[in-house]
Amino acid sequence: MVQAYILIQTEVGKARDVAARISDIPGVVRVDAVTGPYDVVVLTEAHTVDELGKMIVSKVQLVSGITRTVTCSVVRL
Repeated sequence: MVQAYILIQTEVGKARDVAARISDIPGVVRVDAVTGPYDVVVLTEAHTVDELGKMIVSKVQLVSGITRTVTCSVVRL
């Protein structure tokens, strides 16, 4: 299983809507609205890196109200 955090910037006033829509996507483990340079942080997981990438590009990034995403893969040190 591979995991990644997605850091999301949204349009002003859209963080709640974005978080609600993303929480329904399969593979999303946790969604939090946060303060700082990002508005929403999402923990995702999938069986493979390719599956994770497809989920991010074809589902998460298409959510209305998102202006930018940064994906941070989880590593086990």
